[in-house]
Amino acid sequence: MEALLIDIGSTYTKAVMLDLKKVRIIKQGQAYTTVKDDVNRGLKKALADFTGWEKAEYKLACSSAAGGLKMIAVGLVPDLTAEAARRAALGAGSKMLKTFSFELTAIDIEEISSLEPDILLLAGGTDGGNRDVIVHNARMIAGSCLHTPVIIAGNRAVAGKVQDIFKQGGKEGYLTENVMPRLEELNIEPAREKIRELFLEKIIEAKGLDRVNSILDGLVMPTPAAVLRAASLLASGYKDERGLGELVVIDIGGATTDVHSIASGKPTRDGVSWRGLEEPFKKRTVEGDLGMRYSAPSLVEAIGFNSLFTQLEQALKSGLSREILQDYIDLIKAEVDHLAANKIEVIIDRLLARNAVNLSTARHVGVLKTIYTPLGVSLIQEGKDLTGVKNIIGTGGVIVYNDNPKFIMSGALYENQPQSDLLAPVEPELLLDSKYLLAPLGLLAEVEPLLAVKFMKKYILKAGDVCGNDR
Repeated sequence: MEALLIDIGSTYTKAVMLDLKKVRIIKQGQAYTTVKDDVNRGLKKALADFTGWEKAEYKLACSSAAGGLKMIAVGLVPDLTAEAARRAALGAGSKMLKTFSFELTAIDIEEISSLEPDILLLAGGTDGGNRDVIVHNARMIAGSCLHTPVIIAGNRAVAGKVQDIFKQGGKEGYLTENVMPRLEELNIEPAREKIRELFLEKIIEAKGLDRVNSILDGLVMPTPAAVLRAASLLASGYKDERGLGELVVIDIGGATTDVHSIASGKPTRDGVSWRGLEEPFKKRTVEGDLGMRYSAPSLVEAIGFNSLFTQLEQALKSGLSREILQDYIDLIKAEVDHLAANKIEVIIDRLLARNAVNLSTARHVGVLKTIYTPLGVSLIQEGKDLTGVKNIIGTGGVIVYNDNPKFIMSGALYENQPQSDLLAPVEPELLLDSKYLLAPLGLLAEVEPLLAVKFMKKYILKAGDVCGNDR
């Protein structure tokens, strides 16, 4: 029994054929994605050296091509319902274009239209709470030129009224449960599922990705959602195949760095109070300014050019012209498919990746704050405490194909964080998605979860171990 699993990326279409009985990789291949023409052209090139793939038991695909699943979230308060809506969208594998709060204005509507989202997630008000803002925002959207599907995930007391407003305006409005039914309480799974339904029913057709259905069983989910699905399954295990427990996955791409944590994140120290919006057990954050190619200039800006240059000099143990670093940054900005071609370029890429890991982890984890009150000192935790997480898994080409992945991934460790109050992992095992399989195995998890766990436990290795042997 075999499975053909495809990841249609923005640049490359990657394919892998798995032998499900022997739990081994049969073949891997890739080719440039051709979504602007016919996605099947690139897919067939990726499969050019495969034999017998047509007879595979499963033929499934995920995609981040054509801009991925682009979404906008609208809520009432930035740190509450708007943030809850944003987390629901990110957890569904979307690329968040922007989040809006309070009452939408005509200028807001113009900006939303210019951003061209695939789906708009409309929240606002706890159940029985504020009704006016979500109704106002529904009327603004319904009366606009927008033709984007809207998922209604706000105050259930007016949800039906909001859906009627969209019907009267000739717009598509889809009801689901409130993403924040009670103050600071998350309920994002129903919205995630509704996002996925719309992705399958409408978005893949609008992007021309439905053409893969002619040779595959179908496009199952956005690629980031597949990675999150795999990470969640690997953490929990399935039936008699034990999982790894709480973990973090860091995925570095050309445009973004994604961090997924499968962990409760509750305080681990005595006397610490948790403040703020409830954290999801399965959390994904996306840093659009920390990519290796498309976002290289903003990544360098976040690092600081002088800091990066100092790191490069220390790595080379010799002096270097600043122009060499600047020229390379300019090169990879202009040629986003450029691969490091010499020792200096390899080291620069490695440093960029380590800093992307460091910065994205710092933004993902929680923070421990000391508050001084008339009654004494209090410790307040905001966000997730990931200090006790035992495993960090690195994925993405710059990690998987690097000769020193541990150096890159160690940027996530607490000891390397710039602030001592950040709740980053302290002593985790550093693991490597050695065959770039997390997204494909997230697809396999939909149909064969037990086998997906077995494949992950076989091919996710300790960073530094010899990879590539089918044992």
